[in-house]
Amino acid sequence: MIPELKPGDKIAITATARKITYPEIEMAISIFESWGLEVVLGQSIGASYNYFSGDDALRLQDLQQFLDDDSIKAIICARGGYGTTRIIDQIDFTHFRKYPKWVVGFSDVTALHSHIHNFGIESIHGVMPLLFPKAGAEDAIETLRRGLFGKELRYSAAPHAFNRTGIATGQLVGGNLSMLHTLTGTSSDISTEGKILFLEDLCEYLYHIDRMMVHLDRSGKLAKLAGLIVGDMSDMNDTPVPFGKTAYEIILEHSGKYNYPVCYGFPVGHEPLNLALICGREANLEVKEDSVNLVYC
Repeated sequence: MIPELKPGDKIAITATARKITYPEIEMAISIFESWGLEVVLGQSIGASYNYFSGDDALRLQDLQQFLDDDSIKAIICARGGYGTTRIIDQIDFTHFRKYPKWVVGFSDVTALHSHIHNFGIESIHGVMPLLFPKAGAEDAIETLRRGLFGKELRYSAAPHAFNRTGIATGQLVGGNLSMLHTLTGTSSDISTEGKILFLEDLCEYLYHIDRMMVHLDRSGKLAKLAGLIVGDMSDMNDTPVPFGKTAYEIILEHSGKYNYPVCYGFPVGHEPLNLALICGREANLEVKEDSVNLVYC
């Protein structure tokens, strides 16, 4: 179990992917400090190498330093985009595996969540500093605070017409669908058997969603789930010849052959209400006709 944060603890903000500037995370820094935390910024904040927040060597050095520094109690990824997989195989997790700490982020950071999950270490899929100023993000930020400080996380969601009722118990794993697809066959790939998988994505073509769901199914990642949580599929794109189905309809087609409980429209992903989820922790998912409940065991 990772130690919960307490006032006076030191946390680090780093950028493992797309570049970001200090003004873009200034609000998040102020909020973290209001929680009684001391914030340390990595050299990747404000750095620029084409698309990235510094070249691979700088981003790797940044993350490695914070993984190895015992005074840092949590590592917050500043934003997503693309780039974490470029450095993940060069990271030495030896010290981190002995002395784990919270790693926080979502989207491209799914690569880190999955990699860490294979060590048996929990992490937090949650809102990142870039998105703190987004209108409506207040509740997401509060769930992140609760997760970091060891407070109870208990969620309810509205019913959806595509939901399949039932109760599932298992470790919660998942994140960005595109990243999970990308990680297949690598050292960051995860087993989903007996687990509750959650999915979200952004700005994908609908046929890409179908292709990735076909791949997840063919690779055995759907058949033996305990349950499935479908989050936000935001700003989907279509081709000139329409694909003919929404993202939810595509996921329904490929998961519908199995009998585990499934819920749609769960507030996780690239929307302001992006609830903090603890990856790798045992959870109980209850999907009823009139409600959805997710609690940690």
